[in-house]
Amino acid sequence: MDILSEQGRAAMAAASAEADPGSLGAAGRMRKDFPPELAAAALSQVTLRRRARPKLPWADDMFFTPEGLEQATRHEVAAWRARQFLAAGIADVFDLGCGIGADSMAFLEAGLVAHAVETDPDTAALATANLALMGGNPVLVARAEDVDVPERAGVFLDPARRTDRGRTWRVEDFSPPWSLVLHHLAAQAFCCVKMGPGLPKGLIPDGVRATWVSHRGDVVEASLWNGAGPARAAVVFPRDGGAPVELAADVPRELPVRPPGRFVIEPDNAVVRAGLVTEIQPQVDLWLLDEHTAYLSADEPVDTPLADCFEVVDILDYDIATLRRYVAQHNIGTLEIKKRAIDVDPAALRKQLRPRGAARATLILARTPRGARVIVANRLRL
Repeated sequence: MDILSEQGRAAMAAASAEADPGSLGAAGRMRKDFPPELAAAALSQVTLRRRARPKLPWADDMFFTPEGLEQATRHEVAAWRARQFLAAGIADVFDLGCGIGADSMAFLEAGLVAHAVETDPDTAALATANLALMGGNPVLVARAEDVDVPERAGVFLDPARRTDRGRTWRVEDFSPPWSLVLHHLAAQAFCCVKMGPGLPKGLIPDGVRATWVSHRGDVVEASLWNGAGPARAAVVFPRDGGAPVELAADVPRELPVRPPGRFVIEPDNAVVRAGLVTEIQPQVDLWLLDEHTAYLSADEPVDTPLADCFEVVDILDYDIATLRRYVAQHNIGTLEIKKRAIDVDPAALRKQLRPRGAARATLILARTPRGARVIVANRLRL
């Protein structure tokens, strides 16, 4: 590929000096020194590199495709995953369908030997350049289903789910094929399959552990693991940058349903998707506000990265005039609005309530045993 040639690297250096590589001015300056296609490719790469900085620590030296950057795992999550392979005693990992190689780079960083495989030759060339930053081997250009994985090696798969119509959960459209995914999950080799966070529960094979991962407030993926362990798990990377916290269980406990107490607890969405809402802090007397809604309550504060905790100030009927009057009377200008299982647009509601003033509050729209209520609360920073 031209972008990987000596002239391509010179073009990349020139494009990197542009403050706005997407501007017409940058394109004009680049075309004075480089062929038009190479100039455009270099400017595109610089744009992608800058977009990748929040995701990947090596972004300024990597090569990307737009789809590869979109699919690339955030570095902290990829590093966590690599540690799981190390903990399982794996030394070699076969990354079957490596894309631009971001996950293989994390495997290499952790001290694993990464064997990256990619079907598209152009993408494989970019991935080879990326892996070279970590001392990795060239990417093998091959179909994932044609690769023989040694018995003691681990397997990582991140099936592409994009068609001409957009993302899909039709397994017939997955690449590598879903049949290969199921084969490796059923094999003896330690295997992880990265999926989207909206993974349908019906696609989870029996005997496979499903883990939802939340990173700084965003649920970024679900993954399937064939190692031993509870059937469902959630991994939460706290917003404050702390170490990830894991929650796992086979059969979550049942909790009673009662009206709100002194505190309302909102579990992280990874915990919700994993179906582990009732497990966030077993030592605390918790209950549900509604059996079908992921709001908990307690009479003591809950301090865990797995959930946000709010101290209840008032409980109001869901009535616009009542809420607007309350907001005005209490001088509330900073208004956070949260809701689950209630058909409300928080942005539209905020406009209706006209918040003004120095005070702040959180409105939690929730189903309770007494119907839909608005819980006025203060977010706790424990």
